[in-house]
Amino acid sequence: MEIRTLILGAGAAGLMAAAHAGPGVLVIDHAKNPGEKIRISGGGRCNFTNLYCDSSQFLGENPHFHKSALARYTQWDFIDLVDRHGIAWHEKTLGQLFCDGKATQIIAMLLEEMAQSGADLWLRTSVKAVRRADGRFVTTLDRDGHDVTVTSQNLVLATGGKSIPKMGATGLAYDLARQFGHAVTETRPALVPFTFEKDRFGALAGVSCPTVVSNARIQFDEGLLFTHRGLSGPAVLQISSYWREGEPVHVNLLPGTDLAAHLKSVRSSDGRRTLRTEMAHLLPARLVDHMAEQTDLSGNLADLSDKRIAAITDALQNWHLKPTGTEGYRTAEVTLGGIDTAGFSSKSMMSKTHPGLYAIGEALDVTGWLGGYNFQWAWASGVAAGRHIAGTG
Repeated sequence: MEIRTLILGAGAAGLMAAAHAGPGVLVIDHAKNPGEKIRISGGGRCNFTNLYCDSSQFLGENPHFHKSALARYTQWDFIDLVDRHGIAWHEKTLGQLFCDGKATQIIAMLLEEMAQSGADLWLRTSVKAVRRADGRFVTTLDRDGHDVTVTSQNLVLATGGKSIPKMGATGLAYDLARQFGHAVTETRPALVPFTFEKDRFGALAGVSCPTVVSNARIQFDEGLLFTHRGLSGPAVLQISSYWREGEPVHVNLLPGTDLAAHLKSVRSSDGRRTLRTEMAHLLPARLVDHMAEQTDLSGNLADLSDKRIAAITDALQNWHLKPTGTEGYRTAEVTLGGIDTAGFSSKSMMSKTHPGLYAIGEALDVTGWLGGYNFQWAWASGVAAGRHIAGTG
């Protein structure tokens, strides 16, 4: 079977590329349904982009690679596409956009766009081998237990990273990139909860609060959630992308509060109030109980010296924690690292050494923040590759 373009992966980036790559496109995926990560994202409503998306919210060894694609296909372009398909949406915190209905609306939209471009989709189809012959890619596929050989001018690696293996994630894109001489940067789980020693926060499981979580490089002013395994919530997921094993993180449990000034004020106005009672007005009761095991919260406010107030303030607003690790790829929303972007064009996503070979989306060493940024990278990189293949971009 001879075609113009074979796209490996029917996820966000692959479907988007297929919608823009012109005629002669086949998309394959080993899953039984397309867009499975889209379907489960955002609690089933798909956080499909972010109003405030710009190049500063992305990580990678080359801090500039992603800029071109994101500038040429912006969040406003994707919002326009969503609007044209009549999909209602709403903004949550920090510019995050979600469907009013189900995430499957986004999948249906992409499939419709792909169908209009004439692309075909084969599901339950896996890759057995890929080779280069006479300037074309020869791919052996397993389709329903039968080998099918597809020869194509273009081959697009859109199989994502290693995150959420139960959804079928594999390192296929990395293996194929290496086969064609491309380097792969170190990969590790990102946007992932932290783990701690057994039952460290078991009594706090389910408690959440606004925080600032920081390390030596960055800080995030978002919510934190205690779990039986450790820490989760937006602030923790965000900073996990900037964390290395053995490093501490610092947690401010009372962001925006001058705790020392507050305690001194209440000491003057109502000194007979107990410190535990006052802290329960500021933090969840279970969290106060836990922190009382770490630092002395006994006595009345009138009995507090300025030195002790300073110590309490430091304990609550500069809480040093050292995770034992993360929950790994099992729950990671994305993979940090990937195919080294040094070997690919930032404009077209095409290999600099193998014409017709493209890599897009999470397969590349480009990782966005939590909040719709990784989907925007998938849309933008998919469009960049698709338009280049079609000769329109």
